[in-house]
Amino acid sequence: MEKIDYAKVETNLVKWLQNKVNNAGLKGVVVGLSGGIDSAVTVRLAQKAFDDNVLGVIMPCHSKTQDEEDAQMLVEKFSIKHLKYDLSDVFDHFLDGLKRTGIEGDKLSEANIKPRLRMAALYYYASALNYLVVGTDNKSELKIGYFTKYGDGGIDLAPLGALVKHEVKGLAQRLDIPERIINKKPSAGLWSDQTDESEMGFSYQELDHYILTGEADEEIKEKIEKLAAKNRHKLEPIPIPKREDIF
Repeated sequence: MEKIDYAKVETNLVKWLQNKVNNAGLKGVVVGLSGGIDSAVTVRLAQKAFDDNVLGVIMPCHSKTQDEEDAQMLVEKFSIKHLKYDLSDVFDHFLDGLKRTGIEGDKLSEANIKPRLRMAALYYYASALNYLVVGTDNKSELKIGYFTKYGDGGIDLAPLGALVKHEVKGLAQRLDIPERIINKKPSAGLWSDQTDESEMGFSYQELDHYILTGEADEEIKEKIEKLAAKNRHKLEPIPIPKREDIF
């Protein structure tokens, strides 16, 4: 594959963020910090674009201690303006109320509440500060819809949306992200011991290769396209009937 100039990628993404925020008439951005590589890269790009007009928000919600520690390590290393809001009690109270209505959700139904609470918090801070919400979704996740609708998919900008996962890793190294964050197993943190690859049923390496070349074992290709089809609604506009079809 062609060698990537990550210095150029960094420069272009920083300019892209600046243009998008300036065109919106705003002055900065909010980024949710999970302790993972995607949010680390995103907030560093944002910091380079807007200096102090960046707010990183750490939002544990019955999360692994290491994730919170990694997010804290990141903001301390780069002196990123940040705050912490623990959503665990909010999640417990909200879920308990839902269950008391008599409908019991499955594990995924419950877990998806977490990113949706985080989305609501990020938009609160963004509105208060006249900022935009910058998401951390990469091209690999977007291909198969591996994000929560109106959760981590509820954002204003997705600067990593053109980069597959291994390219995000290359950019992370360029940005001097700590190796502990770069090398940890990707996880959405939805439940204990959850990892992206175990849930997807294939590796990011296989997914990235398929996205960039169209090549994959038939079984892997079928799994990828099945997920992409199932989750396509997450990337499309809300369906609205045509007037001529109803009048």
